[in-house]
Amino acid sequence: MSKATYDDVNLIVKLYELRREEKMRAARSWFAGNFKCKTMAEFQQLCPPGSEANAMARQVTSYWDMVASFVTSGVLNDELFFQSSRELLLAWVRVEPLIAEFRAAFKDENYMKNLETVAKAYVEFLAKSNPETFQAFKARVGG
Repeated sequence: MSKATYDDVNLIVKLYELRREEKMRAARSWFAGNFKCKTMAEFQQLCPPGSEANAMARQVTSYWDMVASFVTSGVLNDELFFQSSRELLLAWVRVEPLIAEFRAAFKDENYMKNLETVAKAYVEFLAKSNPETFQAFKARVGG
């Protein structure tokens, strides 16, 4: 495990600033409050192509997949990231029931793969201190 650097800290601060941008904040709020789809049919009903809801769902999920790519590529220290970015887990909990259908529909087995990889590592990180933490979180956020 590599030690976190000032570059890691600066990147986390920059990512936090991006989360505070007005459109991103609105999309995150909408996603947390509304995106609870369990099937592709529910997703299509909530987020039809071309709708504002679809744009907000894509904004949030693509943001967290991008952030996860920094971790999977080794650009961002995972342990430092895990200490302050639990919202990534919320995004994964909400997307996980749909991921197989998304990947099949898009013919892309790697769709949101970074998000999935980092979320699974995050769950392992949480389990080191308490094996019940993730299940309690998942129950709380409606996964």
